[in-house]
Amino acid sequence: MREWAQQARAALDRAPTALVTVLATEGSAPRGPGARMVVTPDGLHGSIGGGALEYQAVEQARAILGHAVGAWRIQDYPLGPLLGQCCGGRVRLMIEHLDPGASQWIERDAPVVTRLLGDRTERTGDPGEVPPLSARGERPEAFVEPSDVERLAVLMFGAGHVGRAIARKAADLPLHFGWYDPRPDAADTPGVVLAADDAMVACAASAPRDAAVLILTHDHALDYRLTAAALGSDARFVGLIGSQTKRARFLSRLARDGIDATRLTCPIGVPGITGKEPEIIAIATLAQLLTLRDAA
Repeated sequence: MREWAQQARAALDRAPTALVTVLATEGSAPRGPGARMVVTPDGLHGSIGGGALEYQAVEQARAILGHAVGAWRIQDYPLGPLLGQCCGGRVRLMIEHLDPGASQWIERDAPVVTRLLGDRTERTGDPGEVPPLSARGERPEAFVEPSDVERLAVLMFGAGHVGRAIARKAADLPLHFGWYDPRPDAADTPGVVLAADDAMVACAASAPRDAAVLILTHDHALDYRLTAAALGSDARFVGLIGSQTKRARFLSRLARDGIDATRLTCPIGVPGITGKEPEIIAIATLAQLLTLRDAA
């Protein structure tokens, strides 16, 4: 069984259990569709990306445990100031009180169709003509459960030549990007969220434990602030674009500032690929991220 399914099955054997599922996203979000979190009255397993979004989802999940088994809610969250997040996207969550007597679907590897009834859900294995989900709009009556292929969450700061090359070549890879830049002219680049310097630094500082952070802005001073913030976060990977000279300068300054830089990777990209063209740096960096994901 997949990890979340194992966690849900084990939790159901012990206590009332809720399941939080990311059904759909729009724009930048900390986790993609299929991310799940198992919540019990006194514990949780998995993550939908951390921060205020996860905090509210856990509260909602524990509240639904006070309702009958099978109860469900669908919640839409804009990831903006009300949640204290700078992602700029939207997330649609399903929060349900799992019914131990109707939980066989958890162990299925094939596509599962969920039909939303008044007081419960019904799961079948025939997708048929079920329409795709969106992150906003009418509540669906039925949908195909999103794939829970594990995607590495990547926070990427900078929409210059290398950032754009990485985004282009990342299509269809098991990576989920939140992409930020402070420059107004970046607004024309699909997928980029405009964010002020301070908001980007705050985002880097709150990077979740399983995330990778890529720093490749146009400004060395901003790069340093982002690097220092990301190294103080729980992120498992902090990558900085730059030469060996930039690396030495940053390491020296980080040491003076009392910041542990052992997790810093600079230059980014798998070793041995020396090309400086944006496309080559992008491929080397994506290979590095995939190695990180597969090692999890």
